[in-house]
Amino acid sequence: MNAHDSFSDEIYADQTHLAERELSSFIAAVTTLYGPEQAQLSAQDWLDESDLMDSPPRSEERDWRAVTIAASARLANRVNARPAAEAAKHMRN
Repeated sequence: MNAHDSFSDEIYADQTHLAERELSSFIAAVTTLYGPEQAQLSAQDWLDESDLMDSPPRSEERDWRAVTIAASARLANRVNARPAAEAAKHMRN
């Protein structure tokens, strides 16, 4: 292994650690605020959003906070849609 490969592997390990920490914090917050069902859905949202990022997976710099913000927007849409659907259901009854 040459020095460049070693450096790339170190960057990849650092980015992986940052991503894991960001995802873990996000899921812990969602679990506390909205419960395990929303946390599971939000974890998938976060992973989906990370796949949509413009930077390549082994990039030296990825904005994991932007992934969390995008996943949070999906969560907000989901939890805000539920009360509206429930209100519409009650109005029909």
